[in-house]
Amino acid sequence: MVTFQIQTTRKEEFIDITAQVADAVAKEDVKRGICCVYIPHTTAAVTINENADPTVSRDILMGLSHLKLESLHFAHLEGNSPAHIKSSVIGCSLVIIIENNRLQLGTWQGIFFCEFDGPRARKVMVQCIGT
Repeated sequence: MVTFQIQTTRKEEFIDITAQVADAVAKEDVKRGICCVYIPHTTAAVTINENADPTVSRDILMGLSHLKLESLHFAHLEGNSPAHIKSSVIGCSLVIIIENNRLQLGTWQGIFFCEFDGPRARKVMVQCIGT
């Protein structure tokens, strides 16, 4: 398993971690198999989406903001229930196919760390299984 750190700089942001995950796959030396990317945080997430145009990430964050979660009155006293909900909606893990020691992402796809309660120091875990 390979673990790396992410330092977020805003309350909410998407950070492209495709290169770091690809480096982890290379370190694990798995020619064919699967790669699991796991985020061990309850107010962050990970997703695959377009990384060719940075406005896509901004649009996703804008779309999530239209859920108006911040206007609701939650029982959780820490005040970050919207971040917990967004994390649950997007999810804390991904599985990506590995072939020829490379992630099998589509032409426009990238892997994004999704921060919903930053800025914070965060951790990303990558585990590869295969031959």
